[in-house]
Amino acid sequence: MKIFKKSSLAAVTLILSALAPSISWANCGDVSIAEMTWASTQAAARVDQFILKHGYGCNAETVPGDTVPTATSMSEKARPDIAPELWLNNVKEPIEKAVAEGRLVIAGDVLEDPATNAGEGLWIPRYMLQATPELATIEGIKKNPHLFKDPEDPTKGRIIGCPSGWACQIVIDNLFKAFEMKQAGFNLVDPGSGAALAGAITKAYNRGEGVISYYWAPTSLLSKLDMVRVDLDPHNAKEFVECIGVLGCPDPKPNSFATSDIKTVVAADFAKRNPQAMAYLKARVWSPEDFGAVLEFMEQEQADGQVAAEWFLQNRPEAWSQWVPAEIAAKIKAAL
Repeated sequence: MKIFKKSSLAAVTLILSALAPSISWANCGDVSIAEMTWASTQAAARVDQFILKHGYGCNAETVPGDTVPTATSMSEKARPDIAPELWLNNVKEPIEKAVAEGRLVIAGDVLEDPATNAGEGLWIPRYMLQATPELATIEGIKKNPHLFKDPEDPTKGRIIGCPSGWACQIVIDNLFKAFEMKQAGFNLVDPGSGAALAGAITKAYNRGEGVISYYWAPTSLLSKLDMVRVDLDPHNAKEFVECIGVLGCPDPKPNSFATSDIKTVVAADFAKRNPQAMAYLKARVWSPEDFGAVLEFMEQEQADGQVAAEWFLQNRPEAWSQWVPAEIAAKIKAAL
């Protein structure tokens, strides 16, 4: 009888152990995570997938997405459950409406200090700013075209703009006119492609030359190069929409890019059912150093989001372990 009881107890323990993952998955349930088309959000989505699956027992899967279709689907249907990195500038109205109606929740920022670490702008190397502090502003840039010599026209300064066909080309063209950069002695140069844009910046930087160029963060390029965003005029949203972003606007006024609003957006139903997982999504704010390291790894190794996420989780435990309780971190490390 004692042997039978011990055997039965052992069998029940074995069955419960086998069922434990299923029970945990049932508590969290299925969760869909938007994996969009650019590198940072691909890595972020896969990190969230791994942590939610192995740390919180969610049946987490990524689904293809992009800013507008994902925002539309989430605002109308609350699907997918999570958008790890949603740039809200162009989709703010439907997302805010869905939040106000209780269908979506903003978990928080994706990046630390997004006003500094994210968004579009005109950038110069820090070594130029250290040598000539007035280059911090566009007015200081205008006084010093000789520091940004155009290789094709050395009597002029050069601003490297947006490649043809990109939406930002219209904005840069209008800002060039608004700040009267031509009158100040500058040429606006079309780099031709994204690769050529990055190549021109890198070439000038590695030679210690003067360069001012359009670019955006977070990117692997700005992670590798110590660049500083030039201060333009304060952002005027009405003027920006009605003129700066409009092809052929006849009289553009000085303006600047809007501060990028990059948030993690979550379906309210998932947030209510999974408060612990939601606590993770609120705590999961990337430092620019960690995000930059992931982007550099992806570029150097030609890695996809899955490989990049595994690299990050294996090599930066001091970063992600701050986002979760110790017992969750132990589960993630065991899974790795």
